[in-house]
Amino acid sequence: MNPLVSIIMGSTSDLPIMEEAAKLFDEFEIPFEIHALSAHRTPDLVADFAKGAFNRGVRVIIAGAGGAAHLPGVVAAMTICPVIGVPIKSSNSVDGWDSILSILQMPSGIPVATVALNGARNAGILAVQILATGDATLQNKLVGFKNDLAKKVVKANSTLKEVSFKFKTN
Repeated sequence: MNPLVSIIMGSTSDLPIMEEAAKLFDEFEIPFEIHALSAHRTPDLVADFAKGAFNRGVRVIIAGAGGAAHLPGVVAAMTICPVIGVPIKSSNSVDGWDSILSILQMPSGIPVATVALNGARNAGILAVQILATGDATLQNKLVGFKNDLAKKVVKANSTLKEVSFKFKTN
């Protein structure tokens, strides 16, 4: 089985964030791979990975990075696969803003879709939505997923009806 999605990160210290995307792919039964690749420490490995990803069957790349966060952009420069960047608040981060801006502010011609700080689950959902554009089975799974989200909100409102406050009117 070939991976449709590749999850990459600058180091394994990012795994607690990035595994949220992996868990989502398990839920949707989408084959994926996970790699630690550093744009700064292993640039040749990053280049080999990015240039070969599409030919190996990868259709979406999720790249998590903290600090200067060059990994998503470097990979996007060398592949035709859509790249989703996950800015990570790392130990040397400036409240995550360095990562956010490094991933968000890409030059024209090298787009990287960017999700929220530590937002690997949303990156996974976006990857599923991209893959679903050509897959009816995934489209149906996404409809069910979105319906479940709506049910949770409806249930939350019924729970809130039971909450009592002196001046609450509903």
